[in-house]
Amino acid sequence: MSAAVSTGGATANHQALIFVYGTLKKGFPNHHLIEEFSPSNDAVFMGKYQTVKPFPLVCGPLGIPFLINKPRSGHRVKGELYSVSGRALARLDELEGISIGNYERLPIDVVAADGGSDGGDAVEAYFAHRSYGEEMWAKNGWVGMEEYLDSDGEKYVRVADRDVGLNLRDYIRLYLQNINKHLRGV
Repeated sequence: MSAAVSTGGATANHQALIFVYGTLKKGFPNHHLIEEFSPSNDAVFMGKYQTVKPFPLVCGPLGIPFLINKPRSGHRVKGELYSVSGRALARLDELEGISIGNYERLPIDVVAADGGSDGGDAVEAYFAHRSYGEEMWAKNGWVGMEEYLDSDGEKYVRVADRDVGLNLRDYIRLYLQNINKHLRGV
């Protein structure tokens, strides 16, 4: 959709509209990162949104949600839209492991959940990296969810509680190989 999103409160230094669907949403474990940027107006909540097309949303290892770049599969995913500055975007990219291949930030079309205005052309979301995304979808039996809920967030394992010496890509690899008997959160 290419109608403009109202930027109520967003300033000229905002570089991206980011659709979040998991642990970055309000009330979830990583939302504190967005909250850190809110007082300086580097992250502005734009509202509740939903994808225009269905996409697979699955829970993987550690209770982490993964949006799979396979349009017309799964459900129309519910989430939140934020207008973020370059500074906030860089921090979100770091959290999502963009530079190391955990996730990819890609364009996505969204619409306001209340039926209001459509999302803009520059709306982006963090998708599972293409190197494992479809395999993650298959591992979940080609069954996704419409929304990452509180019950899903309760399964999330914080970094401090994870096995030492394993990074997210290690957990993903082990999860996809069914080697999960002795690892926390897999």
